[in-house]
Amino acid sequence: MDCSAHCTAYDYKIKSFFESLRSRFTTTLYRDVLHLEIPHDGKANGDVFFFPYGAFVAWNTAFEEIESLIKEIEPYQESPLKEVESDDFTYDYGHDANFTSDHITLQDDRVLTKLAFSHALAQSVKLGAFEIAIQETFKTTKLLPESLAKHGNISLSRKELRQKLGELFVVRSSINLHSDVLDTPEFYWEHPEFEDVYTMTAFELDIHSRTETLNQQLDVIHELFDMLSNELNHQHSSRLEWAIIILIVVEVLILLGHDIFSII
Repeated sequence: MDCSAHCTAYDYKIKSFFESLRSRFTTTLYRDVLHLEIPHDGKANGDVFFFPYGAFVAWNTAFEEIESLIKEIEPYQESPLKEVESDDFTYDYGHDANFTSDHITLQDDRVLTKLAFSHALAQSVKLGAFEIAIQETFKTTKLLPESLAKHGNISLSRKELRQKLGELFVVRSSINLHSDVLDTPEFYWEHPEFEDVYTMTAFELDIHSRTETLNQQLDVIHELFDMLSNELNHQHSSRLEWAIIILIVVEVLILLGHDIFSII
């Protein structure tokens, strides 16, 4: 059977989405995670978990149903992504819970068991969206440090520099504001019997080392932000210096002209 994780936005308005669905579907809130049951006539139902940080995980849910859910969540998204980030897995049932090579083994069909896996799957796809955002930022700014090293300045206008600063600030602040989603969820404090499931899944998805790499990349963005800020300040200072020089020259010329006309 199939399982998939999707990140479509930076945030979901979970409670509002819950209110819009509760009259049409079987829904449950687990703290700030919304569980939605997808009915399948004569077959096992699907389970979907929506997380407030803009990701959801679908179990035993067809592609068409997922597409429908993405449209359903659109009015409740904040800062939707340009492209949906997705990860695909398979799963079956066995004696012990396991996760290896993108295949999940569930020990039972309980909702909480699927939720225990889903937390790590959702974190991983959210992390993937962060990684893509940083890669895109590096693509658009990678020539700036080279220009500064070669020419001693950055060949951008003040307006262009301000735009780049704005882009860097948006990426950095968006990721910093959501960095806590990569911590161990509070769900496992209430259900410690599932913490091993989370630890195993997070390890297989390399969440810890990917988070460390992400933090290092954020440090680079911070340094780049400072560099552009300094360049912008330098340009402003240079303009002021030239303005002062021009004013002094004009004043000297006026004085000279006054002295010359006085002599005449």
